[in-house]
Amino acid sequence: LTGVDFSVSLDLDALRQIKDEEEIGYIRRACAIADKAFEDIVHFIRPGRTEIEVAARLEQVMREAGSEKPSFDTIVASGLRGSMPHGTATEKVIEAGDFVTMDYGAKFEGYCSDITRTVCVGEATARQREVYEAVLGTQEMVLAAIAPGKSGKEIDAASREFLKKYDLAQYFGHGLGHSLGLEIHEEPRLSPSSTCEHLMPGMLITDEPGVYLPGWGGLRIEDTVLVTKTGSERLTKSSKALLEIC
Repeated sequence: LTGVDFSVSLDLDALRQIKDEEEIGYIRRACAIADKAFEDIVHFIRPGRTEIEVAARLEQVMREAGSEKPSFDTIVASGLRGSMPHGTATEKVIEAGDFVTMDYGAKFEGYCSDITRTVCVGEATARQREVYEAVLGTQEMVLAAIAPGKSGKEIDAASREFLKKYDLAQYFGHGLGHSLGLEIHEEPRLSPSSTCEHLMPGMLITDEPGVYLPGWGGLRIEDTVLVTKTGSERLTKSSKALLEIC
């Protein structure tokens, strides 16, 4: 018909927010690959290694375990560089006493995983333990809070209130979490500006609080999480206990 516009504008973003079982299966496999890399890296890190060597090892183990490629540029930030939330790996040498934060992920059949773990090289100081327990407590509280019907802003705000008890909320400068799938950053998000009014079963979300102290360092702990009908399921299963690598 002449003069009739049959074009349709379709926003696919909303359709991608809820994953089907096949997609969730791919993400589970990507998470398992990331977990395998963490299991290996705790035996590889030691004083004298560089951040780049640690990043390369993580990526090598993931590739050998079936990853197509990393989900994003691997972050390894040690010592004072831990105060940089997104510090990609450098030639910095890891030293005794450093926190080492590793944020990385695998791709499997095109789908991403995302995990962050922080370890201590040598015995942790009292302050390191205090800050670590504050971040871990926040991360576990969020994991318990993720459930259908919760809003992205509500959960993000709860994480900041939790950190206030330790006088650390002002050092948490990024959003609490994001979805992932074919892309590493998708909607919905957990943040002060989140537009997600209700989480729904089948959504994937990261739970990644962090504390970044200028002149001291910092840390982050992150899991990839599936929203279920009754709550949530942690898909990245690596230990979150404070590891002191000797």
